[in-house]
Amino acid sequence: MSTYIPVYSTAVIAGLSTSAIAAFTTEDFAAFNTAQIVALTTAQAAAIPSNTISAIGTAQIAAFETADLRALKTASVSALTTQQIDALTTLQLSALTTAQVIALSTTQLSVLGTADLNAFGTAQFAALTSTQVAGLSTIQIAGLETDDISALGTAAIRALTTESIAAITTSQIAALTTTQVGTLSTAQAAALTTAQMAALETADLRALSTAAIRNLGTDQISALSSDQMGALTTAQVAAISTAQLAALGTASLNGLGTAQFAALSTAQAAALTTAQIAGLETADLVALSTANIRSLPTAGIAALSTAEVVALTTAQMSALSSDQVTALTTTQIAALETADLRVLTTAGISAWSTAQIAALSSSQMAALTATPQVSTLNTAQIASLTTVDLNALDTAQFAALTSAQAAALTTVQMAALETADVRALSTAAVRNLGTDQISALSSDQMGALTTAQVVAISTAQLAALGTASLNGLGTAQFAALSTAQAAALTTAQIAGLETADLVALSTANIRSLPTAGIAALSTAEVVALTTAQVAALSSDQVTALTSTQIAALETADLRALITAGVAAWSTAQVAALSSSQMAALSTAQVVALNTAQIASLTTVDLNALDTAQFAVLTSAQAAALTTVQMAALETADVRALSTAAVRNLSTDQISALSSDQMG
Repeated sequence: MSTYIPVYSTAVIAGLSTSAIAAFTTEDFAAFNTAQIVALTTAQAAAIPSNTISAIGTAQIAAFETADLRALKTASVSALTTQQIDALTTLQLSALTTAQVIALSTTQLSVLGTADLNAFGTAQFAALTSTQVAGLSTIQIAGLETDDISALGTAAIRALTTESIAAITTSQIAALTTTQVGTLSTAQAAALTTAQMAALETADLRALSTAAIRNLGTDQISALSSDQMGALTTAQVAAISTAQLAALGTASLNGLGTAQFAALSTAQAAALTTAQIAGLETADLVALSTANIRSLPTAGIAALSTAEVVALTTAQMSALSSDQVTALTTTQIAALETADLRVLTTAGISAWSTAQIAALSSSQMAALTATPQVSTLNTAQIASLTTVDLNALDTAQFAALTSAQAAALTTVQMAALETADVRALSTAAVRNLGTDQISALSSDQMGALTTAQVVAISTAQLAALGTASLNGLGTAQFAALSTAQAAALTTAQIAGLETADLVALSTANIRSLPTAGIAALSTAEVVALTTAQVAALSSDQVTALTSTQIAALETADLRALITAGVAAWSTAQVAALSSSQMAALSTAQVVALNTAQIASLTTVDLNALDTAQFAVLTSAQAAALTTVQMAALETADVRALSTAAVRNLSTDQISALSSDQMG
């Protein structure tokens, strides 16, 4: 069927009714020329059916006036072919209503070039559906003007493919609204390039969901500036993965504020690198929770500057693990404030090397807690302390030293101890000292020991003391010695005792002294002994007395000597007795003299004895008297002899008596 359209004038066309227009076939519409299209009224354009509009030529489509184009039904717009869409001018495109724009299919939109798309106004872009936007190519997306992309609805933004997201320019990224950025899915956010990340405005970055933040790649996080990092919410910071956090540069990390650092989890803190920790600003470091401080890697702790160490709060220092404390460098240790030092874990301090211990100043040493810090120092650490450091410790700290720690002190350290510190040592610590350690103590140091400490000294320790050191002990200390200790004193020590110290010994201790020690006493010391002490001497001790010592005995002391000891004296010892001493012997002592001793007495010694002493002589003793001795006896003494003694005299002894003695 042929059409009459070619013969119609533009006036005829313009005069046609809308029903006539609606009745035209595809052949009719295909026959329209550009002038006829231009002649159409808006009402006629609105009457063009959707099932025949596709027959209109591309040149004729391009001839539509904007008002007529806007009059097209949305169904008719949807029916346009891609060739017809492509034929539309930018002016025509800009004239489309939002309803017509919404009616465009993804296929229709796909043929539009950058200039065509940019012909749309912001209202038209705002009208695009999520399906339409999802159908746009990456080239089309990248070509959008910033005003147009910022006009897209949130549903449209969310419909963008990850490829399209990656195609967005940095200018477009910067133009996105906070709402648009906030609607990005985790996949879309993960598709952003590092350049796009760097282009995000701080307010927009804050709009990203925590899930989106967590899903970002390490390169994306690393691309954020310090300002951008500082803009993150605490919830976003908390959502950052450990891998993301570890990837941040020092500058970016320091972009976080104190509130953000305070929001970090222990897992995040543990993920910080040594370089990151070393580069932290002190305010940020101080903002970390105690749990986070405890989670920092040991290498990171060791990397802190002295200023950072000083900036840590006492609570943070207290939270350090033993491994972290052990990791502190000598420089860091030297910088510790005393309050912070006092809260460090004992396990950490006891694991320090001697070099770390040596880094402590005297004031720091003095600040250590007695228990448990000082009491848990290992023996190598104790032995490494300088005398200045040791003397910085107070008596409470010395009192806390264990026996093992005390045993670790060197002789040089022992000799340098202050007397108050020596006095503060526990009795267990004193007992555990080596003989060389005890020997290193001066007389002043020995004199400072408590009686309890003196009692705790072992026999081996006591025996190792030099005379000067031993004499440092006072009379109260000597009085406190046990019998075992007294028995351990060497001959040289006993010989060197001061008389006051000797006199201070208990009678039990005097009895415990070795016989060689008794024999070593000077005559002055023998004279200084109390009668009770002399009476306490054992028979062996009495037997051990030298002739010189015997000659020095005071009569009261002589009378106190045990008879068994006197009876065991040699004739030389008996001969050492003076006449006055002989006269002072008790009758029990006289009775105890053996026959050899009796026979050895000089006539002067014999005549020094009184009648009471002669009266107790036994028959054997009387029989031991020589004829010379018999002849020299005073008549009163002869008369005092017992009848048994006289009966036992020999004929020679009787014959030696003078007429006076016999009378």
